[in-house]
Amino acid sequence: MNSKKENVLFGWMIAGFAVSTIIIHMLTANNYELHRDGMLYFAMGDHPAAGYLSTPPLIGIVAFLIRHLAGYSVFAIKLVPALLGAVSLITIGFFVRELGGKLLAVFIAGMAYLTSLAFLRSNSLFQPVSFDEFFWLLTSFLFVRMINRNEEQLWPWIGLVIGFGFLAKYSITFLILAWGIALLLSPNRKLLWTKNLLLGILIGFTIVLPNLIWQFEHDWPVMHHMIELQRTQLVNVTLTGFLLSQLMFHFNSLWVWMVGLVVLLFARSEKKFRPIAVAFLMVVLILILSRGKSYYTLGAYPMLFAAGGYIMEKYLIGRWKWVNYALPVVSVLLLIPVLPIGLPILPINKMEAYCQSVSNVAGSGILTWEDGKVHNIPQDYADMTGWNELAKLTAKAYHELSPAQQANCLIYAENYGEAGAVHFYGHAYNLPEPISFSDSYLLWAPDSVGNGALIYINDEVGDIDKLFNSYREIGIINDVNFRENGLKVFICTEPKPEFQPFYAAKADELKSIYRR
Repeated sequence: MNSKKENVLFGWMIAGFAVSTIIIHMLTANNYELHRDGMLYFAMGDHPAAGYLSTPPLIGIVAFLIRHLAGYSVFAIKLVPALLGAVSLITIGFFVRELGGKLLAVFIAGMAYLTSLAFLRSNSLFQPVSFDEFFWLLTSFLFVRMINRNEEQLWPWIGLVIGFGFLAKYSITFLILAWGIALLLSPNRKLLWTKNLLLGILIGFTIVLPNLIWQFEHDWPVMHHMIELQRTQLVNVTLTGFLLSQLMFHFNSLWVWMVGLVVLLFARSEKKFRPIAVAFLMVVLILILSRGKSYYTLGAYPMLFAAGGYIMEKYLIGRWKWVNYALPVVSVLLLIPVLPIGLPILPINKMEAYCQSVSNVAGSGILTWEDGKVHNIPQDYADMTGWNELAKLTAKAYHELSPAQQANCLIYAENYGEAGAVHFYGHAYNLPEPISFSDSYLLWAPDSVGNGALIYINDEVGDIDKLFNSYREIGIINDVNFRENGLKVFICTEPKPEFQPFYAAKADELKSIYRR
């Protein structure tokens, strides 16, 4: 096949992959409500800043653009991660070509990504994860291109990509460390001693500097966040669970990335690209030692998909060539029965029975939440229901108030998921902006409040009986699939004298954690 024709077919192939993933995600975009985390990140668009308590600023910038270009659009919000998946597939295509692979290799690698349960899930959620995975892939591609062509002038571009990757999610530092070790252990270590590397570091540092200054001014919230993660979530991470997750993330294309890893690691003929395998293993090792979540490794897999496609095309030839065509078909067939785990295609009232049948065969891993306990449905799905009902209950409470009470009404939500629901779904009911002391909502909360009515969202009365002379329950959410089943909405009126100082003291106490 002449190179011109192959280039045309290559273009059509990667375009087909990109369009396919967008269509897949847009067809399922409205099947569930927004994820609790996605609503938090969307709210950041109304509060642009150089940083937030639990995430760098890039997703807030993207949310700002969505908010001002498309408004409160679920379609626009869901389109962003779908586009990141599409661009990732295009990058994988060029990655394969950089390794020396042709069309069949591109097809194998693209199918491995397209049919991955893990990437189907992450590219359906508006979260930093999908941004992070893309920047990991692009960074690895540039490293491999630099190694393959001995082009030290790529360091500034690597610094640029890493800089934006850092603004997407701090975990890209794991990849930087892994690639640094991989280069040190290879003949390519000479690339580490160049002026272009210093220029790349300068470019990357310039990009991340505003966030570092913001972190410093707020007493390093990232450290507080990591300590809280260690206390509440990472303590439940086990080595066995971590390693099993690595096998299950892309189980239906396991042979693709495993072939890429093993052959690059041990075959003398592929020594040039061995740093890919070493970098992957370093990522895994670093995360095991730091007790990172299993999905933190996801960004390292696409480079193995590319390597696996290249290896399979190169060595499975002659009478074995048919395997290259058969295995992607097998990947699709294996995906179909478990597709509802990766994509929200089943109604939530059918997910419990479905997940139970799957767990009977494959174990309870898909039903194990961050708290280490087994539940009825996956955590992400429990986080994508109940929010609209909460907004309606809150609106009911708000519109029971007189116009004078509405003018001074406060809405307080106990956590960012509840606050995000009031912010996003409550927009249709003209609700005021909610107040919460959870996550970045703490930074946006006023230091003091007036003596008006309060709509209180929590699963218990809390302190409102001590702070208000009158309060009543407006409604309760009864949804066994909702993560916060039993959540209540209260109207509180006639505040006691203790209310204002109680709020001010609580706000000051919590905000002081992030003051120098």
